[in-house]
Amino acid sequence: MLNKKTVLITGGTGSFGKKFIETILDRYPNVKKIIIYSRDELKQSIIKQKYPAYDFPMLRFFIGDVRDKERLTQACEGVDVIIHAAAIKQVDTAEYNPTECIRTNIDGAENVIHAALACGVKDVVALSTDKACAPINLYGATKLASDKLFAAANNIRGSKDIRFSVVRYGNVMGSRGSVIPFFMDKRKDGVLPITHKDMTRFNISLQDGVNLVMFAIENHIGGEIFIPKIPSYKILDIAEAIAPECKTRDVGIRPGEKLHEEMITDTDSLNTIDLGPYYAILPSVSYTYKEEDYLKHHKATKVEFGFKYNSGTNSEWETVEGLRKLIVEHVDSNFKV
Repeated sequence: MLNKKTVLITGGTGSFGKKFIETILDRYPNVKKIIIYSRDELKQSIIKQKYPAYDFPMLRFFIGDVRDKERLTQACEGVDVIIHAAAIKQVDTAEYNPTECIRTNIDGAENVIHAALACGVKDVVALSTDKACAPINLYGATKLASDKLFAAANNIRGSKDIRFSVVRYGNVMGSRGSVIPFFMDKRKDGVLPITHKDMTRFNISLQDGVNLVMFAIENHIGGEIFIPKIPSYKILDIAEAIAPECKTRDVGIRPGEKLHEEMITDTDSLNTIDLGPYYAILPSVSYTYKEEDYLKHHKATKVEFGFKYNSGTNSEWETVEGLRKLIVEHVDSNFKV
């Protein structure tokens, strides 16, 4: 799929980008070029040390910001596939710096779209978040706007052979700023701060997130928001899995935070299809494909009207013991209770 192709990853030095690079090199040894596009020269330097140029001549490192349309377009010359992972992601950071969040997450998304159209890119897959579903915070609202931009981009491609789609998933185990590494760090204090005892979240490993993107590249026809079928966990179960000896302290839900996350609302069910391992929300306005085209292409079925996908009402749940095994596998191989 990616052999002899050039791939560009915006935000390529983040948790997802690093795992995506590792996966491409493992699965597609004949990839032509991987371009890591990001603002952080220190993180790029760290990746360069892991993948020295004499062993990995296919890697390229571009310092640039998705806000900079000219630089982004320059980086996209000769690119076949774009994975758009760059974003301002911290909920509280976005609330305090709303304009900066809008410029990166919305204006940046539009720049990616126009650069892809200008440079003859074939496939564009953008990373989204469960917070884009019925958003109550600015981060979620900007990602919803970004999702809509990428879905609608298929309507302006004209005769160009290009497809835009989105992947949406929940909390990634062990990613920067997430609850698992936070609790592991707080364990030494003997007290874990809990925002709300009833809080739940979707759970996905970094590799499963990468696999979803690979699926989208290979199978999308444009406009879909792909959503994985993944388990939920309870915040108190995470605390028990990591530090059963610690006390918990209720610190209250942070501004812009939900008690339970959603990935498909009951209204979304009107446009949602079931692909087996994944769901896909179809664009509400499409001049390229009709619903029956998506159903036929993906060999899918429609979900029932009123269906919704919520971390609090999910049918699949992580257990305390299961979470411990996942932490060892995906976060810290030396982890012990």
